[in-house]
Parts: sequence; C-alpha cells; structure tokens
Amino acid sequence: MPSTRTGGTSSRLGSAPIGSARTSGAGSRPTRRLSASATQSRLGAGLTQVPSVAEVDPRQALMDPPVVAEHKRFCSVCQSAVGRGRDGTPGRTKGFCPQCRTPYDFEPKLTVGTMLGGQYEVVGCLAHGGMGWIYLARDRNVNDRWVVLKGLLNTGDPDATRAAIAEKQYLAEVEHPLIVEIYNFVTAPDGASYIVMEYIGGQSLNNLVKQRIAANNGVFTPIPVDQAIAYMVEILPAFSYLHSLGLLYCDFKPANVIQVGDGLKLIDLGGVRRIDDDQSPIYGTVGFQAPEVASDGTTVASDVFTVARTLATLVFEFKGAQSQYLESLPGPDEVALFAQHDSLYRWLLKGSARQPEDRFQTADEMRQQLLGVLREVTAITAKGAVTRSTPSALFESPAIADDQLGWRELPRLVSDASDPQHAWLAAVTADDPQARLDALATATETSTGVLLARGAAGLELAARLDGPAGDGPRNDVASAVAEILQRDPWEWRGLWLQGLLAMQRNDAATAVSSFNSVYGQLPGELAPKLALARACELAGELDVAERMYAVCATVDAAYVAPARFGLARIAAAQGRRTEALAALDGIPTTSRSYGDARRLRAVLLASMLDPQLALADLGAAVAELEHATMQPRARADLRVQIMRAGLDHVVANGAVRGVSIDSFAADEIGMRRGLEQAYREAARLAAPGGERAALVDLANDVRPRTWV
Repeated sequence: MPSTRTGGTSSRLGSAPIGSARTSGAGSRPTRRLSASATQSRLGAGLTQVPSVAEVDPRQALMDPPVVAEHKRFCSVCQSAVGRGRDGTPGRTKGFCPQCRTPYDFEPKLTVGTMLGGQYEVVGCLAHGGMGWIYLARDRNVNDRWVVLKGLLNTGDPDATRAAIAEKQYLAEVEHPLIVEIYNFVTAPDGASYIVMEYIGGQSLNNLVKQRIAANNGVFTPIPVDQAIAYMVEILPAFSYLHSLGLLYCDFKPANVIQVGDGLKLIDLGGVRRIDDDQSPIYGTVGFQAPEVASDGTTVASDVFTVARTLATLVFEFKGAQSQYLESLPGPDEVALFAQHDSLYRWLLKGSARQPEDRFQTADEMRQQLLGVLREVTAITAKGAVTRSTPSALFESPAIADDQLGWRELPRLVSDASDPQHAWLAAVTADDPQARLDALATATETSTGVLLARGAAGLELAARLDGPAGDGPRNDVASAVAEILQRDPWEWRGLWLQGLLAMQRNDAATAVSSFNSVYGQLPGELAPKLALARACELAGELDVAERMYAVCATVDAAYVAPARFGLARIAAAQGRRTEALAALDGIPTTSRSYGDARRLRAVLLASMLDPQLALADLGAAVAELEHATMQPRARADLRVQIMRAGLDHVVANGAVRGVSIDSFAADEIGMRRGLEQAYREAARLAAPGGERAALVDLANDVRPRTWV
C-alpha cells in the first residue's frame, strides 16, 4: 500500500511549465479538445456505497420560531456584523449597518396563511439565506403539493419587479433530474418577487456534516472521502447540463445540494445567470467563489472552482478557507488526507487553480478525472485484490510482459477523434519509422495529431539508429514538442512526448518534471502515474516511485504487472528481499507476465539468500523454474547458479538431513550430482565448440568421487 509519508507525495517534485506558466501574464486559453462525456450513474458510480438519507416531513423542517441567530447576521453589502446584542440586550432584527448604513431586516415578510399568486399558501419558514427567507407553502391548485418560495427581488418598483421576473423566466425551462424544478414566479403584495420551486425533503450536504460534528461532541468529522467524491461525481452532470444551456450556477456550496434517498438534487437556482450576462448581480459565498469573479465575472471555470472548494470542505476541516487559504489549499504537511490520497490533492489543486485557464475547462472533464480519483480511493481503502481493468479515453493499456519498463512500454496515447487529420492519420500505417515520417511530411495540415505522430515515429527511428546517429531524429522530436506547446501551452500531450524523449535520452530529471506535470493535468489517470514512477525510479526519487507503483498495482488489473515489477526492482536494489518477492508474487496466474515474475523470483531466491533459509530458498527457486518464462539455455544457466549455491552452502555449513534441492540430497555428494547434471544440460544446449567443451569439463570436475 502507498505510504502516508509526505515525502512520498508528488507535490514536492519539480514540474515542467504548462498552461499559464508558459504564457506571459494570465494568458488566454485556446479552444481545446474535450474529453469524452462521462455517462451519468447512480450515487456512488458503482464504486462505493453511500448511505441513504430518509425524506423529511416538511413540517418538521420548519423553524419555530423563525429567528436568524445573531452570529449569522451580516450586512448584505459590506459583510459587517449587524444586529448583535450588547450587555445581555438582544440585537435588533431590523436597522442599519453601522459601517455602510445599508438597511438590514431579518424578520420574515410572509406570515403563515398568506396566499401568493392565488394558489400558494405560506405554511412557515424553512431557512434564511443570502436573498432572505425561504418559505414552505402548499400549492392549492395542484393537489396541495409542497413547494418552496425563495425571494428573488425585494422592491416596490413594479417595473423592476416585472423585469426581474422576465430575466429569470428561463429557469422554468430548466429540466434535469439532478436539478430542483422551478414551477412559477409570483409577486407578494409588498412587491417582493419569489421563485416557486419543488420541495426536496432530504438533508443538505452541509447538514450532513453538521450532524457528524454533533455526533462527535463538536469535533469536526468529515464525510468519508469516497462518499464525498461520489457526491461530486453525481452532481457534476447537472453543471454540464446548465453549461450546455449557456447558464452558470455561480453559488455552489454544501448547503445547495440535498440528498434524499440515494439521489441528489441541486437546489437554490436564485444565483443562476446567463454566461453572457454582465449586468445582473452576482451571488457567491466567500471561501467558495473564484478569486477572479469580482473583477472579471463568472465563467464555466469559476463554476468549476466552486465544485473543487465544496469537495475540499467535505473531506477535511478547511480552516482558513475564508482567509489564509481563500485562493489556495493547505498542503500534505497540514492535511493528512492529502498525504494519503495524492491524486485527490492534485485534482483539488487543478480544480481550484488560481488562474481560471489552468482549471478543468468543462464539468465533463472534471468529472472524468474525479471518477478516476474515486476508483483509486476506493481501491486503496478496500485493500483487496484488483479484479478488473477500466479502459481510459486518453491512454491505451501498458503493453508489458517482462520486467522492462522503458519509453516504449509506457501506455500509448489514444488518437484524438476531434483532430482535423484524424482520418488521414489512421491511414498512415507504415511499420518502418522512416517511411512513416516520410508519409507524415505529406500531411495537408500539420495538426497536433500529426505533430504527435511525427514525435512517436522520431523516437522509434532514434532508437533504431542509436548513439549519436539518433540525435537528429531526437532533435526533430524536441522541435515537435516545442511547436505543440507553442500552439497550446495547456496541451499536456506535448509534455507526455517530452517525457518519453527524456527517458530515451536517459534524462531522468526532465522525465520526472514532464510526467509530473501531466499527472497534475490528469490526476485521475494511471498512465501518468506509471510514467512518473519509472522516471522517479531512474532519478533516485524512490519514495515517490514506490507510492506511484503501489497505486497502479492496486487500482487497475492492466497496470498490476509493470507496477509490481517496479516495486520488486526498488525493493531488491535496497536489499528488501521479502518485499521484492512479495511484489512479484502478486502478479496473478492470468497475467501474461506471470512466467517472467516466476523467473525473477527464482533469480532473487538464488542470489539473495537468507542464511537461515538458504536451502529452502534454493529448493523454492528450482520450483519457480517450472513456471518461469525463459529460453531453455537461460533456464539451464539459472539451474547451474542454483545448484552451485547449494554446493557452496553445504560445503561451508555442513549437510542437512531430510532436505533436498530438485530431488538431490542437501549434502556434498547430492549437490555435486545436481550441479554436474545442470552443467551437462547447459552443455547440451550450448553451441558446439569451446563453450560446450568447457561446460563438460566443469561437469567432470564437480562430479563426486566414488568407488562405484
């Protein structure tokens, strides 16, 4: 399992510049390809279980009496405390802000029994929010169904009221199973406007957190991380839907998501605005609102920011969210959860990046990566065997059978169907890299896909030429990388290609920074983690390498073999024999790498002998040969090594009765006979001539001297 040591997190590694770091100033993000839209799924996404929440009788949710606690009274303009008591005297519920003189009023405007629009009868107050009181009412025209009345505009100006209602009328056309339904708009006798919406009788995520705190004697108790992630995975399609209509939610926070049964609803659409609206007031909450909103307005990226901040407040006690960390996050040194779940931390960092162009650019992209994080979190938490492989929309599965993991064996990029040259590239199928490069040079448009294909072919050609002869193709690959990133500084595929080139050049430091940046862009993908693990292994960053390998080995069956080979290499290099053997033993019989894993176990057992278990280890090494994937001669040579070690051991330590290695008794005569047989088998497989004769001589020399 991954270590929880902060030193094993990727955040301390260097990263290649990407996005706004490659532009002057804030930069402008070009139109980019979007990842495949994730499909909707039930709460938990089939990966974890989220406890159901019973529906609440609306009458039990009423405030009695409807009073706003003094510590929650703030000026709507300057946010100064208002309506506070002094010397035992209760504060006023109506008055003027002492700082800016803006009037405030925390008294309900609608009384029980008031009828609005000729059909909505007020029953009581449910809560008080940023736009005033929220009321429960019955719709007398539709089977007395429960509805919620939420203030829209408080003004005595009829023209302003009509304009406000007309401006928000589009909300009545919003229809999505994850979004509260808007039924109507009504005006009260005092001129105040109200949205009439569906009543959702569950618990808000904010209330669920409060209940957990109360049950733990006032100590903050986060929602389990897998459940909290599942909430965001479930609700993000609602954002995708709103964004597809040109609408922004703006004020997302835990109080605005309600769970009822095993489903969620996004409520409180009062802050929703059109994406091109630069006139209407913007509603947001300090600690959740993106930093650029005050100056630049709201965007899809600012909605994305609120989702990331909301998840953060659910999974750890986010002290300083409205002050010290208003525009940032605490690190793994301060939040143990981040040290445990590095991918979650990287997802939150990207989702709440200071520059909006550095965030996820769509809710679908954000959800796709969060699904990957959820798979990882649930796999690590379950601590069970990996049973399935989940295809990625961005990477092919790693192709590996033995313990080698170089640039060739890392997962390949999935071709981008949105690339203008996608169909043409599919027809470029030459096996020879030079022929492929020649064909790619004839492209009518040098798209990003063409540049990536040139880079891949250049790497293969450079490897074929090897040495200084390959410098030309490698320089061409570097030029392709530079052009990709010049066109689009946020194109992570350019850095992926740069990392592969660095590995071929044995430049481990550059490979680490390149793959670490790709990981930061795609925190839910395993391919960058596997690549980063190998680069860190080569660069001597073994704690990070082990952590990344352990994650890959735990989450996806397609990554088990390369990850476990990596864990075994690191452990063996550090003399941790037991851990190395255990890593190899975790490669299942169904894997095509199983035979190579048994071969490596045999090598380790024969070369890293435990003095107390030497003969047993050597016997186990011989048994491993039965399942090992090896050429006959290599198998014979390893058998020679095993029997040689057995002979050396009994000569030095004496015979052991009742013990045998490959049916040969663990005494000097038995070991000599076993080694003799091994030499003769190797000689039989050797080429005729000097080598075969030498092996026969060795067999004769080691043959035990007997009277028979």
